[in-house]
Amino acid sequence: MSEKLKNPSRYTITAALPYTNGPIHIGHLAGVYVPADIYSRYLRLTGKDVAFVCGSDEHGVAISMKAKKEGVSPQEIIDKYHAIIKQSFLDFGITFDNYSRTSAPIHHETASEFFKTMYEHGDFIEETTEQLYDAEANQFLADRFVVGTCPKCGNEEAYGDQCENCGSTLNATDLINPKSTISGAVPTVKETKHWFLPLDRHEEFLKKWILEGHKNDWKPNVYGQCKSWIDDGLKPRAVTRDLDWGIPVPVPGGEGKVLYVWFDAPIGYISSTKEWAAREGKDWEPYWKDENTKMVHFIGKDNIVFHCIIFPSILKAHGGYILPDNVPANEFLNLEGNKLSTSKNWAVWLHEYLEDFPNMQDVLRYTLTANAPETKDNDFTWKDFQARNNNELVAIFGNFINRVVVLSNKYYNGIIPAPAEFSDIDKDTLAEIKKYPEIISSSIERYRFREAGQELMNLARLGNKYLADEEPWKVIKQDEERVKTIMFVALQIASALAVLSEPFLPFTATKLKGILKTEGLNSWSDISEKEILIAANHQIGAAELLFSKVEDEAIQAQLDKLEATKKANENANKEVTAQKETITFDDFSKLDIRVGTIIEAEKMPKAKKLLVLKVDTGIDVRTIVSGIAESFKPEEIIGKKVTVLVNLAPRALRGVDSEGMILMTEDANGKLVFVNPDTDGVNNGETIN
Repeated sequence: MSEKLKNPSRYTITAALPYTNGPIHIGHLAGVYVPADIYSRYLRLTGKDVAFVCGSDEHGVAISMKAKKEGVSPQEIIDKYHAIIKQSFLDFGITFDNYSRTSAPIHHETASEFFKTMYEHGDFIEETTEQLYDAEANQFLADRFVVGTCPKCGNEEAYGDQCENCGSTLNATDLINPKSTISGAVPTVKETKHWFLPLDRHEEFLKKWILEGHKNDWKPNVYGQCKSWIDDGLKPRAVTRDLDWGIPVPVPGGEGKVLYVWFDAPIGYISSTKEWAAREGKDWEPYWKDENTKMVHFIGKDNIVFHCIIFPSILKAHGGYILPDNVPANEFLNLEGNKLSTSKNWAVWLHEYLEDFPNMQDVLRYTLTANAPETKDNDFTWKDFQARNNNELVAIFGNFINRVVVLSNKYYNGIIPAPAEFSDIDKDTLAEIKKYPEIISSSIERYRFREAGQELMNLARLGNKYLADEEPWKVIKQDEERVKTIMFVALQIASALAVLSEPFLPFTATKLKGILKTEGLNSWSDISEKEILIAANHQIGAAELLFSKVEDEAIQAQLDKLEATKKANENANKEVTAQKETITFDDFSKLDIRVGTIIEAEKMPKAKKLLVLKVDTGIDVRTIVSGIAESFKPEEIIGKKVTVLVNLAPRALRGVDSEGMILMTEDANGKLVFVNPDTDGVNNGETIN
C-alpha cells in the first residue's frame, strides 16, 4: 500500500452487481455482500467517509435467456428480480449508500460516454470475426446461448464465455461440439463486426501494477489468477455483442449491437456513485478520481479477471480514474457438500430463509462469516448453522448479556452501581476490553472477516469467564460492595460488545443498545479511549433474549427440503427409455388388455417385493403375482381398478402360477403408479384397445 493510502481521505467500496435473473442466495451473501457490509460498517464506525455502492446488473445474455424461458419481456424479468434482490439486501441489513440498476438512464449515459471516449482515443480495434450463428433462431449466439465441451478440462456443460468447472475464460468458438441453447441446433460460423479492447497493449502496465505493486497485499487466489492470465499473454477481447437487449453501441456501424455486459456492468459502480452523489448533494468525482481515495472491490472468484485486468484496463485507457487498492475476492460456498446451483434450486434463498427463521438475520450473517470461503471453497451445512447459533451466539454471547442484565435488574433494579475499589482482575479485564477494537480492526483491515468475527466472540468469552470466576451470585451473600464492582465491570464489557458487534451482528447490536440504553455510544474509538462506557446511576432496560435456540426439528425440515430438491433434480435428469422396436397393428392386436378389480391381496412368504393378488378380470377370477410390495400394502389396494394383460402365458413364481400382468408406471419420485381407467362405471372385462 502506498504511503498516502495508509490514511485515505475517503473510501469507495463496491460489491459485485447481482444479475437480475433470479433471487439472492447464501452463496452471494457469503462471497460478497456480508464481507463488504462488515467492512463498510466498520469504516463508518471509525469515522471514515464511505461510499458503498452496488446495483442490479440488468443487461446481458442471462437476462435474455430467462425472459425467453419464462415467455416474458426482459423488462418484466429485471423489474421482478430487482425488487426481490433489493428487498433481500434491506432485510439482511446490507447498508449500501446507493443501490442502483444498469437500466437507469444515468448508467446508459455513463457507459455510452465511456465507450465513445475510448473510441475517439483509438482504444479499440474494429474487426470482422467469425461467430457462432443459429440458423434456426436466425441470430448470432452470444456467449451464454452456447454450451459445449471445455477444451481445457472436458466439462461438457461449459458456456461460450467461461467454464464454471475449471474457471477458464473462453470464446464460444473454442468450445468442442457447441450447441445452441435457444433451438438445440448445431451452430454454424458466420462473419460479424465487433470492437475489441486490445488487452495486450496494457500488459506492461498490468505487470507493474499487479505483479510488482500488489504481490504482498492481494490475496493469493486473486494474485495467482491474475499472474496466470498475464503470463499466458493477454489478447484482445470483444466489448460489443450481437444482441437486442442492452446498451446500444453509440458509434457509427453499431446498429443492432450492444455493449458487452462485462464492459458496461463495472461502469455501473461509477453511475451508482453519481446517482448517490446527486441525491446527497455531493461531488462524485473525488470518489473515483482522487488519488487519496481507497477503492476496494468485493467480488467472487469468478469475477477476478474482469475486476483486476479488464476493468482497470478500461479505466486506464479512458484516463482520469483511480484503480482499486484491493480486490479481496472470495472462493465459492457449497451447500451440504454440493455446488450451489440456481438452475437446480440447490440453494438457500434469502427470502425463504426469513420465512423459516424470522428475525434471525444475524444468525445467518454470523454463520456465513464464521465459515466464509476466504481462502478456499467452504461448505455450508445446516448442522453447522445450528451449532454456531446454539453453542456460540446463544451459549456465549447471548448467555453473557442475559446474565449481566438479569443480575443488574435483580440486584439494582437496572440502575448501574458505582464501583468500589478495582481488584487486579478488574483492572486486567478493563484493560483487555480496550485492546479489542485494535485486535478486530487489524483483522478487518486485512480482509480476514472470519478471524475478526471470532475475536468479537472472544470478547464475549472474556465476559463469561469474568462472571464465572467472580461469581457475583455467591459473593452477594458476603460482600455486596464487591458485587457492585463486578457488575460495573461486566456492564463495560456488554457496552463494548454493543458497539463492536455492529459490523457483524447489526440487528443484535441495535437490540443490545436498546436494552442497555446506550444508543449514543457509536464510535469504534470510544471502546479503547473512554475510561467509562456506561456510567454509574445509568438506568438500563429489562432483559430480552438476543438469540433463541434452534431445535433439531427446524434443521431436519431444511434437510428434508434439500432432499426433496435432490430427488426432483435426479428425476428431471432421468433419461427417458428409448422407443422400442416398431411393431405392426397386428402385433398390438394380439395383446388382450382388460379392466379388472383386485379383490384379494397378500404378501408372498419370504419375498420382499411380491404380492399375490386375486383379480376379477370380468372373464374370471385369477391369480396374478406382482412385484409391487415395496410400494403398496395389501390392504391399500383391495377394490382397486387395474389394467390387466390377460393373455400373457402363465408363469410360476415361487411355486405360484401367475396368470397375467398388472400395468404400472412411475411418478416423478420413482413411486409405482397403477395405470387405471380414469372414469367411473367402467366394468370389469372391458377391453382396452
